Amino acid sequence: MDALLVVFASGLISLFAAFAKKPWLVVSSAMAGLLAAIIIIISQLQTGKAFFDFLTYEGLVFDQFALLFSLAICVLSLLIIGIGYERFKENPTHTGEYIGLLMFSATGAMIMTAYTDMFMFFLGLEILSLPIYVMAGSNKADVRSSEASLKYFLTGSFATGIFLFGLAWVYGATGTFKLQEIQLKINEMDTLSPILMIGVLLIMASFIFKIGAAPFHFWSPDVYDGAPPAVTGFMASVVKIAAFYAFLKMFAFCFGQGELYLFWKGALVVMIIITLFVGNLSALRQVKFKRLLAYSSITHVGYTLLIFVSNGNPFHTLWFYMFSYGFAIVGIIGVAIAVNDPEDRIDGLRGLGKRNPFLAVVGIVSLLSLAGIPPTSGFFAKYILFSSAWANASWLVIIALINSGISIYYYLKVMGTMVSPAEQEQEKIKLSPLTVVVLTIALVGMLGFSFILPLL
Repeated sequence: MDALLVVFASGLISLFAAFAKKPWLVVSSAMAGLLAAIIIIISQLQTGKAFFDFLTYEGLVFDQFALLFSLAICVLSLLIIGIGYERFKENPTHTGEYIGLLMFSATGAMIMTAYTDMFMFFLGLEILSLPIYVMAGSNKADVRSSEASLKYFLTGSFATGIFLFGLAWVYGATGTFKLQEIQLKINEMDTLSPILMIGVLLIMASFIFKIGAAPFHFWSPDVYDGAPPAVTGFMASVVKIAAFYAFLKMFAFCFGQGELYLFWKGALVVMIIITLFVGNLSALRQVKFKRLLAYSSITHVGYTLLIFVSNGNPFHTLWFYMFSYGFAIVGIIGVAIAVNDPEDRIDGLRGLGKRNPFLAVVGIVSLLSLAGIPPTSGFFAKYILFSSAWANASWLVIIALINSGISIYYYLKVMGTMVSPAEQEQEKIKLSPLTVVVLTIALVGMLGFSFILPLL
């Protein structure tokens, strides 16, 4: 709870700091708040005690896993804000609004890691989503940004409505919103209630919408393409972490036993297969960089859903995979922001190795990590994920491996473009010290963490 309040307070301070019209002051206050939250979370993980024990609420419990996922959210939010600073400061009047909205969205993400009842989950989901609807349309000079905001708002609202409808059915079958009581009520049932089964399917459909899995993925490419790069990175990393953990917590804890698990597992397996092939085959023909990342993200959603059919501790596996994926997203989004191609073409990366060798190295390592090629953390994450799912669904893992092989083609294509010479002489790309620091952290995360995280 301490870290949650610090992040929320930092968002408010960032809004008030904007009156000075000094972007560095806004970004500094937000990053200081996130650093303080990271320190608090690490301290809590080590000691098991909060600084303010009286700040508790039964609807939120920051146990070990909630703290670990909150740590990932704070770290990646810090990196995203740092990497997006060069674009945020271009409009000093609205810098505070951009940063404040991202901080409030991160607050919602942290609530989604610690919820113990459906009411707090819904509250966290809306706090997470509403700022992103606004941020996606913040580039007023680009009509695609407004289109992205509208599409994200409409589909997100539709998914929320489906969730609430499903929740009403689950409440009708169990008579409670609390996760522990829902689990007990389900375990006491001699036969599964049709009302409960309908409710679970509707809730699962809403989650599939939120995470962008096929066949409910249609909003994702347009939103990723139209949103500012930093917002795209935030959606692909922080939003995905919160949504997946909340999804896993609800379904593993409440709906993951006996006949009910077998009931929704079949539908989920079909969605995994569709998501993998739709994401990969669509990515093969993309010419725009962020649309390629959107379809790549859809594919990674398919990989991540394997956690629901895996052995062992799925929460550890999810944390490792999403943290590794988040570092790669920060790196590749940092490249897109630095190149700053108005048309967002993959071909705009041509000659990057000559324009800025460090940037090219970060881009190549990020793509290698996304492809799951050693020695990056993405390779270890995929290995742990696939091996944990092998015992229960070996044939599904084989399909995932085939798709992983397909993805290597378009990742290598982008890497080849980065190192290819440009047709004409281009200006060198100069990076700010903050950008260099953030990209270095991401690089260490993709390489150094690959040897540390498997040991945790």
